[in-house]
Amino acid sequence: MQKAQATKPCDTAEVMKAAELLEFRILLLAWFAKHKRELPWRADADAYRIWVSEIMLQQTRVAAVIPYYERFLARFPSIAALAEAPEEEVLRFWSGLGYYSRARNLQRAAREIVAWHGGIFPSSAEDVLALPGIGAYTAAAICSIAFGQKMAVLDGNVARVIARLFALRGDLRTGDRWRGLQERADGLLDGHAPGDWNQAMMELGATICTPRAPQCLLCPAGQFCAARKQGSQEEIPEKRVKRATEPVTLAAAVFLDARGKTLLLPPPERGAEEITAAHVPTLVSRMWHFPTMAVKKNVERELTKYLDGLRSGLRAHAGERWSQCMKRCSLVRHAVTYRAITVHPYCVPLAKLPSLLGAKKVALEQLSSLPISNLTRKIAQAALAERATGTSKNTGRRRKRAAPKIASFW
Repeated sequence: MQKAQATKPCDTAEVMKAAELLEFRILLLAWFAKHKRELPWRADADAYRIWVSEIMLQQTRVAAVIPYYERFLARFPSIAALAEAPEEEVLRFWSGLGYYSRARNLQRAAREIVAWHGGIFPSSAEDVLALPGIGAYTAAAICSIAFGQKMAVLDGNVARVIARLFALRGDLRTGDRWRGLQERADGLLDGHAPGDWNQAMMELGATICTPRAPQCLLCPAGQFCAARKQGSQEEIPEKRVKRATEPVTLAAAVFLDARGKTLLLPPPERGAEEITAAHVPTLVSRMWHFPTMAVKKNVERELTKYLDGLRSGLRAHAGERWSQCMKRCSLVRHAVTYRAITVHPYCVPLAKLPSLLGAKKVALEQLSSLPISNLTRKIAQAALAERATGTSKNTGRRRKRAAPKIASFW
C-alpha cells in the first residue's frame, strides 16, 4: 500500500525566494477568490461530494461532468445510499461518462466506508488512500479541501503550471520528473489554506495556463513564470509520444421485432482470456450490449457464423436466411484510448425475438433503462436511423425521417 502522509515542504530556496513565494501565494489566492468558477461540488466542503466530483473529473471535462454529477448526487445523496444500491443502478447513472471501472470502484469504496468507518468518510490520509480507486492525487484533493490537511495535489493541470513556472523540460510523466514536480508542488503549497491553494493551482491550469495558447496576460503568476520570460510557454511541457492507434473492426446485430423491441446480452463476466485491442467485453465496458463480435476479414460471413453459434434459440433462423434478412445500417465510429473502432451494425427483423439465457428484451428507444456504454448507444442510434428510413420508404414519403434519439439519461 502506498504510504500516505501530509506533505513536507521542501526548502523554499528550491522553489522561490521567500518574499517571492509569499507574493505568489497572495496573488494566486486573491485571483482564485475573484475568478473561480461556480461549480456544484464547491458549494461546501463535504468529503463525499468532493470525492464523487474528483472521480468523475478524471479524464473528463468539467462541463461534461456537471449534469452527471447533479443526477448522481440526487439519486445517491449519501455514502450509505451509494453502498446499498444495486451495481447496475450505479452504472446506469454513470452511463455516458466512460471509464466504468471508476464507478465500480466508487461503489466498492462506499461499501468499505460503511463496513469499516461507520458510513463516514475517513479523514486520515492513510485510510483514504486505502480505498479502492483512490490514488495520491485524489487523496490529496479530498484531504486538503474537505479536511484542511497540508497535502499538495499534482494532476496534469498543476504539473503544467509548475513546469512553466520553472521552465522544466522533458516528459513530465517519467518517474523522476513527476517526483520532482511533486516536491515543487509541496514547496509552493500555502499551508494556511491548502484546500483553496490546490483548487487555485488546478483552476489556473484549467482556465489560464492551458495546454495551447495560454493566456499569459491574464495570469496572476506571470511575473514569476520562467517559461514566459524565455518565450517558451508554448513549448512547455513537451508533448508526450502517444501510443500508435490500432484500428478495430466490429460487427453488431440489432434484433428487432414488430413492436420495436430488441435484445441485449448481459454484461460479460470477467474471465482469464487475453485482453486484446479487439476484446469485445472491454469495448462494451462489460455492460449490456448487442450481440457484437470482432471481425477479421468478411463482415457478413463472420457475423452470420457468430449468430449461428450464439445460442440454440437462434438456430431456427440459421443458414443463408441471415444474409437475406440482415439490413446494413450506417457505419459507427468510436474511439477508446488508442483504439479507432469501426462498427458494422445490422438490423435483423424477426417475427419474434429469441429467448437467450440472461438476455433482456427492451424497446430500442429505451435502452438507457439499462447501463450501456457509449458504443452500444451509437449502435442503437444507427439502428434507429435505419428503421426510420425504412418506415419512410414503406409509407411512400420522399424525405428521410429523423431517428429518435437514445437519451444519455432517462
